[in-house]
Amino acid sequence: MTTNKWTFHPVPLIKERNLDYRIREVKANIINGIGEDHIKSFPVHTIRKDFPILSEKIKGKQLIWLDNAATTQKPTYVIERLKYYYLHENSNVHRGAHTLAARATDAYESAREKVSNFLHASSSREIIFVRGATEGINLIAQTYGKQNIRKGEEIIISQLEHHANIVPWQMLCEETGAILRVIPVDSSGQIILDEYNKLLNEKTKLVSITHVSNAIGTITPVRDIIRLAHCYGAKVLVDGAQAVSHLVVDVKELDCDFYVFSGHKVYGPTGIGAVYVKSEIMQQMPPYQGGGNMIKDVTFEKTIYKEPPERFEAGTGNIGDAIGLGAALDYVMSIGQEKIFLYEHNLLEYAQERMLSIPGLKLVGTALEKTSILSFTLKGYEDEEIGSALNEEGIAVRTGHHCAQPILRRFGLESTIRPSIAFYNTREEIDEMVRVLTQLQKGNSKIYLHI
Repeated sequence: MTTNKWTFHPVPLIKERNLDYRIREVKANIINGIGEDHIKSFPVHTIRKDFPILSEKIKGKQLIWLDNAATTQKPTYVIERLKYYYLHENSNVHRGAHTLAARATDAYESAREKVSNFLHASSSREIIFVRGATEGINLIAQTYGKQNIRKGEEIIISQLEHHANIVPWQMLCEETGAILRVIPVDSSGQIILDEYNKLLNEKTKLVSITHVSNAIGTITPVRDIIRLAHCYGAKVLVDGAQAVSHLVVDVKELDCDFYVFSGHKVYGPTGIGAVYVKSEIMQQMPPYQGGGNMIKDVTFEKTIYKEPPERFEAGTGNIGDAIGLGAALDYVMSIGQEKIFLYEHNLLEYAQERMLSIPGLKLVGTALEKTSILSFTLKGYEDEEIGSALNEEGIAVRTGHHCAQPILRRFGLESTIRPSIAFYNTREEIDEMVRVLTQLQKGNSKIYLHI
């Protein structure tokens, strides 16, 4: 197998501490100049060489990929691992008696173990492979939710949620007669914990909350949300799609009951993701789908299902991409999640300061605790115009409602422009985006709009 060209000595991962403290510490470091030293020492230019697509030219300009909240780019290490699988290991898993089946099974189950370690779960048996966070949430809704939530009982979500963490619960409520409650956010885009506490009661059966908002970057106070929910006996699902590439996630320390994420948000392939479920809960959950791989015995009279997690993985899984996800997690861990967090947060602070110098630019989502995302509007321009103008200069950002219409409407908006940062982005790329936006705001004739 071809490996990446560079190697970092592994460093002990620091478990995610109280997030309020962690971000305050980062801000203090920036003020004291420590952040500047970290920016200089982080090997971003070495890392960038591992992402071949970053050398791509768009309209004759160097690609600047600032659409990381939509999907992250893939390092050579992941691409080569996928190639190796299809060249040397390709087989269905678990049931074969031949060498390639054994190789594929070992690689697939090794990937499950890597996901477990990445989330600090107790066992790889608490990990289910799915197509992504969306399927993960639907799986929980249609198994645990349908089994345990009845008419008149309540599910709590927040205004910050992606549609994938709204629609499945609406569907479940329509089917069961349960009631959906929504936690409001303040003017910065942060959850109002006092209002959340008021929603909790003996009818609350499930709280499903984003860890990081995909639209405005808010990091939610998941520890407090989980702790309060458990006081009422409610279970908690955390949507980690936007968190896993930026934060250390420790599901045991969080004490969440379910955690979901998508591989393509964390430098892995599309079409693969994972669900963490506490083992004692998973044991009681009914199957999500029926078919091969999830059965122990089938007769025309009765089927006996396998133990979890295979019980929830009907049919042939996305074997190659699960292995690719494992490689992506190896890659991230080799750099160090704490290092990534520090570098990205410094870059976020730098970007916000630079962008606020542009007349008429308004950042949407200004919570103290946020990461990665720089949603904004620019006075005098439609969002599509801005996205098109940036694209003419090779800069990729997302425009639209970001599949999170309720939170944008909380701010009186239907869409924003959304640059989003990863650890391979640089200050120079931020400067180039700011240059284009500044020229556009000044009416510079060199910026052409193509709508």
